[in-house]
Amino acid sequence: MTAQAATSHQDTGMVGGHTNWMHRVIYGAGLILVVVFAFFPIYWMLVTSITTEDQVFAFPPKLFPADITLEWYRDFFNNPNLIRYLQNSFIVSTATAIGSLIVSAYAGYSFSKFRYTGRRALMFLILSAQMFPQALLLITLYLMFDSLGILNSYLVLVLSFTTFTLPLCIWMLKSYFDTMPDELIEAARVDGASQFTIIHRILLPIARPAMISTGLFAFIRGWNDFIYALTLAGPQRMTLPPGLVLTYTGEFQTSWPNLMASSLIVSLPVIIVFVFMQRYIVAGLGAGAVKG
Repeated sequence: MTAQAATSHQDTGMVGGHTNWMHRVIYGAGLILVVVFAFFPIYWMLVTSITTEDQVFAFPPKLFPADITLEWYRDFFNNPNLIRYLQNSFIVSTATAIGSLIVSAYAGYSFSKFRYTGRRALMFLILSAQMFPQALLLITLYLMFDSLGILNSYLVLVLSFTTFTLPLCIWMLKSYFDTMPDELIEAARVDGASQFTIIHRILLPIARPAMISTGLFAFIRGWNDFIYALTLAGPQRMTLPPGLVLTYTGEFQTSWPNLMASSLIVSLPVIIVFVFMQRYIVAGLGAGAVKG
């Protein structure tokens, strides 16, 4: 019986070890597939951006070009129109982030810490703005901005981007303010702090991770928009997404190396911000998701 038990235990251990090995292989293979699926398009953009024009459409395609060139990156910085589009993107995206932060901070605090008639209805009314496709409202906004005489300006882009950014920004900051104990506010009031002091000296510094996450979301919204920047802004105020399309794509030919190089350059600011502020972003999103 002892020998049989030992043999049975050994067989069970072998089966368990084999099962664990199979699980590790499947997990590793799945992880590799996810990584390839996520990063291969970026790698292909990089390869295309350093490939000479005569090799771009070579068949079969090569995973690494035989001849490397940086000509397409030089073309971007030597094009004054693209530099102007880049400047416009920074101006509009930064203004959108600042405006969204200011409005959403006060609105989120109000919805979180005050109780008044119509509060819940107003909250869901703001959130319902996300239900409508942006393209559906384009004609209405175009006519309204045209009647106000502000088309082809930075202001029209900032207003339109902020309009669609605010609902989610408000709810993100409201969720974060919900996690702050009311006793903190009451203690500040007992010490004689005004409402202005409570918001600006106590709550907003604590909410810095959520503010950074919200501001980054608004910045990316303004940075990536295409249809509004193409329709509402003229050639002098156009941002990079429509500017790149109009510059490098045509009816009969598309300059793919130029487009890929420019797209990588456009992506760098957002990547840099994520790298240096990721701990604030994760902290802000995580804390805001605790309580809603």
